Amino acid sequence: MKAVIRLAASADAADIHQIYLPIVRDSHISFEQIVPTPREIAARIEKTLRQYPWLVCEVDGKLAGYAYASAFRVRAAYQWTAETTVYIHGDFQRRGVSRALYASLLALLREQGYCQAVGVIALPNDASTRAHEALGFRKVGVFDNVGFKAGAWRDTGWWQLELRQPPARPRAPLSITQLAAKDNFEALLQTGLGSVKR
Repeated sequence: MKAVIRLAASADAADIHQIYLPIVRDSHISFEQIVPTPREIAARIEKTLRQYPWLVCEVDGKLAGYAYASAFRVRAAYQWTAETTVYIHGDFQRRGVSRALYASLLALLREQGYCQAVGVIALPNDASTRAHEALGFRKVGVFDNVGFKAGAWRDTGWWQLELRQPPARPRAPLSITQLAAKDNFEALLQTGLGSVKR
């Protein structure tokens, strides 16, 4: 088995679309109502990579899952906090791909200078809850009945992880492009790779 974690590219949009399609169409896990097209996904990848990581994990040449970070809130005071997201292809569930992607994503965010990571989970979702807590996230609250999806009102749970001690005088986080120029970038990308199971 050969596995690799790398930055996403626009060319991955079609494969990402295939992973995301059943999540939007057949579940409450994503609150999106309309499945984005590959072109829309490609635009999202490009926009995300201006500042944040968007990672994919390939196993034996097949895109097994993806994870990315985004702004938690747009106001400047929130810039040291990132929201995190991960989705895994149905054929690669329970093979450590989610943990691998998340470990690499969090390592990159920490190195960029982010202090907090926030995961928002549409409830119920026991698998995602367990995955977040296994990585050290702690539940900080629930918003009741904030979304209507798949025929029912849905709660969202909020999980938080401190990536590093918040400094008294923080510098703006590096962009993922700036981090990619550093010598340790490839090692950071592969941080979680050992979690992928055969």
